[in-house]
Amino acid sequence: MTDEPVTTSEPLIETPTRSELDGLLDDLYHGQERLSQAEIQRRAVAAELPAELLIKVSALPEGEYALDEVADLLGATPG
Repeated sequence: MTDEPVTTSEPLIETPTRSELDGLLDDLYHGQERLSQAEIQRRAVAAELPAELLIKVSALPEGEYALDEVADLLGATPG
């Protein structure tokens, strides 16, 4: 028996692609000009975003954000 580490081919935390993040933000902002940080966070949790992205959303300062502002802060393509 050897003490070789076990490796998997799948990442432990799945990072959304830019297009997935763009789609999510488009859904969040459908019919909305601005959303509060609390509303963005609530919807992100409901959408079951990956932990990495939830951490970024949680780190947003309180306030209201336009789509392009959130896209820039989260690394998406401004819509």
